[in-house]
Amino acid sequence: MSDEEDLESQPQSESEEPAESGDDEEALEDAWGEALAEQAQAEGGGSDVEEEITPATYDALEQEESVGQVLQQQEDNVNLEVILDIPVTLSMEIGRTRISIRNLLQLNQGSVVELDRLAGEPMDVLVNGTLIAHGEVVVVNDKFGIRFTDVISPAERVRRLR
Repeated sequence: MSDEEDLESQPQSESEEPAESGDDEEALEDAWGEALAEQAQAEGGGSDVEEEITPATYDALEQEESVGQVLQQQEDNVNLEVILDIPVTLSMEIGRTRISIRNLLQLNQGSVVELDRLAGEPMDVLVNGTLIAHGEVVVVNDKFGIRFTDVISPAERVRRLR
C-alpha cells in the first residue's frame, strides 16, 4: 500500500476546516425530511399518495338557503352517534349589568340591581355560553322550565362566532 492510499483510507483529522453551518443545516433538514417521509409512509400504510387537505370554510353557511344543503351533506358524511352523549350546559340569562367593585361590595340582603332587560322581554338561552335561542320561564309541577320562543338559525350562530 502506498502512502497516498494510506492517507485516503484514513479518516479526516479534526484539524481540518469544519463543514460550513449551511451544510449542517441542509443535512439536518434532509434528516428531518427523511424521518417525516418515513413516518408518513408508516402511518399511511405504505402508500406514497398524499391526501389533499382543504381548509374548512363557513361561506356556505352564510347564505340562509344553502344551510339545509350543507347540513344534509354533513349528515351524509358524519356519524353523529359519536357526540350525542357529550354533556353541555344549558342556561338562561335574565339580564346583565355593569357595576363598580365599590357598589358590588355595598350589596346586601334586600339590595336591588337594575338589569339591561325589560320585564316581559324574552330571555337568552345559552349552550356552553353561546346564544342558541330566546325563551321565557315557565313553571311545571313546581319546577322551572324554559319555553323557546325563537331559535337562532345555524347561519346566524356562525355569524356570531366570528
